[in-house]
Amino acid sequence: MLLTLLVIAVALVGLMFWQGQKTPKLALDLAGGTTVTLTAEPTKAGAKIGDSEMSQAINIMRERVNSLGVSEAEVTKQGSNVIIVQVPGQGQERVVKLIGTTAKLEFRQVMVAEPVGVPQQAATPTPTPTPTGKASKGAKTPKPSGSPSAKASATASPKGRALAKALTAPTPKPSGSGKAATPAPSASQSLTPEQQQQLEQQLAQQQQQQAGAEDFTGVDPAVKAQFDKLTCTGNDVGQGQTFNPAKQAAVCARPDPKTHKSDYKFVLAPTQISGEQVTKAQALAPDPQSGRVQWTVSLDLNGSATKTFADFTQKAAALGENNTRNHFAIVLDGTVYSWPSVKEAITSGNAQIEGQFTQQDSTDLANVLKYGALPLKFNQSSIESVSATLGKDQLSAGLIAGAIGLGLVVLYCLFYYRGLGFVAISSLVIAGCLTYEAVVLLGKFIDFRMSLAGIAGAIVAIGITADSFVVFFERLRDEVREGRSLRTAVERGWHRARRTIIVADAVSFIAALLLYWFAIGGVKGFAFTLGLTTLIDVIVVFFFTKPLVTLLARTKFFGRGHKLSGLDPSTLGVGKRTTVRPTSAKEA
Repeated sequence: MLLTLLVIAVALVGLMFWQGQKTPKLALDLAGGTTVTLTAEPTKAGAKIGDSEMSQAINIMRERVNSLGVSEAEVTKQGSNVIIVQVPGQGQERVVKLIGTTAKLEFRQVMVAEPVGVPQQAATPTPTPTPTGKASKGAKTPKPSGSPSAKASATASPKGRALAKALTAPTPKPSGSGKAATPAPSASQSLTPEQQQQLEQQLAQQQQQQAGAEDFTGVDPAVKAQFDKLTCTGNDVGQGQTFNPAKQAAVCARPDPKTHKSDYKFVLAPTQISGEQVTKAQALAPDPQSGRVQWTVSLDLNGSATKTFADFTQKAAALGENNTRNHFAIVLDGTVYSWPSVKEAITSGNAQIEGQFTQQDSTDLANVLKYGALPLKFNQSSIESVSATLGKDQLSAGLIAGAIGLGLVVLYCLFYYRGLGFVAISSLVIAGCLTYEAVVLLGKFIDFRMSLAGIAGAIVAIGITADSFVVFFERLRDEVREGRSLRTAVERGWHRARRTIIVADAVSFIAALLLYWFAIGGVKGFAFTLGLTTLIDVIVVFFFTKPLVTLLARTKFFGRGHKLSGLDPSTLGVGKRTTVRPTSAKEA
């Protein structure tokens, strides 16, 4: 038992160093973080904001937080129309952006796509259907951005699923090419990454040599004027804006996180599909057997959206890939998230978006598609950083209180149990080490962050662990009082004590589990830590405390009941006999 526990502890330490995580991650109240204030507005003028809509919005945001792991992030309501999102730690822009992405998800047809800063000449009109399906002029292919990794293309499988290469890591950058600039690799191809990149660069250079021009036929003059003014830098990017779904819109692509600039701007047709019509979205891992060679995002549409999407893709496929209006744009937060093209009609209502995804990219996009439809429109009223100074002061006070409590437990164990007290102290040290290792590794793998409430849960666990020792030691001493040898007393006492220990820890764990399930915010951290330390207490008692006492029972110091062992017969009342004076017949 002792060797098994030693191997586990050493393995956890080795895993800590191998993963490069040596200290626990801290929550917002200890490490600081970011606070986002979101103000809700009704989607229709004059409408009121109801409690049910706010509750639904909060639940969606909490789902986004939970999808990222246990991170001590808090989503709370303040007043009647304000939601506060608190995200701990530095460098959490990605999480804040996902939580704060509150605009409705929209699918719109692309009418015009143009590289930012590269105005194009008017094209000679050619017949092509308008976004509503009527005959109009065609559109030539706009010039690509020159970024090989950002070229967009799409195909359709025999089952009618869209396969679109339209997103790149870390931030998708759509190109303006309606033509397949980088053909999606098939399962039979074996191009190396270097060869693939070289091919993309050659195709990009070929397209850059082709003069392209956009067709503004059917574009509202007011929207065209807005389109001409777009610079797609700074506040002009348009993130957080919303547009009338029944009208055309001039928007930018999602900006690069470093430069905060967009490569492309668009004129989009009225909304055809909204986020409420997306029934399912998930990230799919590469699977060579099914022909999926990279991370993919799959989304399903409901019945009405399936028919709308089938009608659009049928008309778009007839335009050909060289036509800009062959593309459909996925719009979120007033920016184009991606704009894949279509080769065949897609009638199944299931689409798969492919690109140069990492696992994180595909997961983020799936979360946005899945939880992107909110019942209200939200504006980011403020974004501010939170200092951890106050939390550190409280942490110092809490650690001092915990140290005092631990010191009192140690003194009690030494005073009352003497030699056995060292067993209790050693068990507490082992439990503390395992808890520290577990918290560090959980911070690495599920982004668990230690908060003040979590530390309180760890301190409470000291009492739970000490209680297990008390139950075992008292059973052991009872067996010794009954005149049994120490070796026999250890086994009999353990047999009687372990059921009590298991029941007590089970009650504590169930309480922590229910508290974690129903609570939010910092209370979740308290419940999580309490449940974790309760499980560790069971491991320590079974794998360390009992085996150690069994070994000590074989020594002379404990086996013969030394006065400092805590098992002294005179102290326990063993060996004392009451002398009864014989009585006379008269007294009888």
